[in-house]
Amino acid sequence: MALGIACANAVYIALCLIGVGSILAASVPVMITLKIIGGLFLIYLAAQALLARKHSYSQLNLADTDDTQGTSMPVETTFIKEFLVGFMSGVFNPKNLLFYLSLFTVVLTPDMGMGFKLGLGIWMAVIVFAWDAAIIFLLSTPKVRRSFTKAAYYIDKVTGALLGLIGVTILRSALLKP
Repeated sequence: MALGIACANAVYIALCLIGVGSILAASVPVMITLKIIGGLFLIYLAAQALLARKHSYSQLNLADTDDTQGTSMPVETTFIKEFLVGFMSGVFNPKNLLFYLSLFTVVLTPDMGMGFKLGLGIWMAVIVFAWDAAIIFLLSTPKVRRSFTKAAYYIDKVTGALLGLIGVTILRSALLKP
């Protein structure tokens, strides 16, 4: 999953580094459309988190142990499935494009060489991979997993509220002229 997320981020990094980000940033209708899509996506995610029932979170423990013996149960998955889940979540996350677009318009100058840009892009993709892999590893440890499972319902509610506020703010900024 971490590799899929990193690859999706690498797509956005590459697009921004080769100048597609500048084209998007220069087009007001495209940026407004991206903001609307991004804001609606965040509101959708917020609604999913806020409307989830507490009993839905009881299944988080099912992958941890077998009810009768307390042993680990294998989870049926493949590298391809995990990669695609990570890639799709990264590529359909509107904040990724907006983050890299805003970062590179501030940091990069026209006189920077392609070698520097390529190195920067690779470094950023590696950092994303390392961070996501570390989080996945941390959450896969039994003690952290148990603690997270207990708090997941409440974490989702707080996250949902924050995502909703951010989504509404983005949508409002796209629809109202300054």
